[in-house]
Amino acid sequence: QVQLVESGGGLVQAGGSLRLVCEASGRTSTSAAMAWFRQAPGKEREFVAAIGWNGRSTHYADSVKGRFTISRDNAKNTVFLQMNSLKPEDTAVYYCAARSVSVISDRRGSYDYWGQGTQVTVSS
Repeated sequence: QVQLVESGGGLVQAGGSLRLVCEASGRTSTSAAMAWFRQAPGKEREFVAAIGWNGRSTHYADSVKGRFTISRDNAKNTVFLQMNSLKPEDTAVYYCAARSVSVISDRRGSYDYWGQGTQVTVSS
């Protein structure tokens, strides 16, 4: 089993920045692809960004491209999501996810492990 714990969420004004952190523990593997998803009230959980095992492969949702950056530190079993130029529509609970293979995916069902989420609220 893999446990994922997110942190770094909070309240920020539009145009501001936040850095989310996801710490993995348990039977972790540095070859696992990792991702961030988000879920706004009344909406489906949606893909935000994913990163391959070595950090060289990344993929972003069009809505966050150019504003968000995903990265990882395999030595610390940690994944980051740097969020800049935040907009009110970025308000959601952000979830970290991991899958057992190294290939990245933007499909929710591809991921085997999930964190509990961290709330991000962007005020206008």
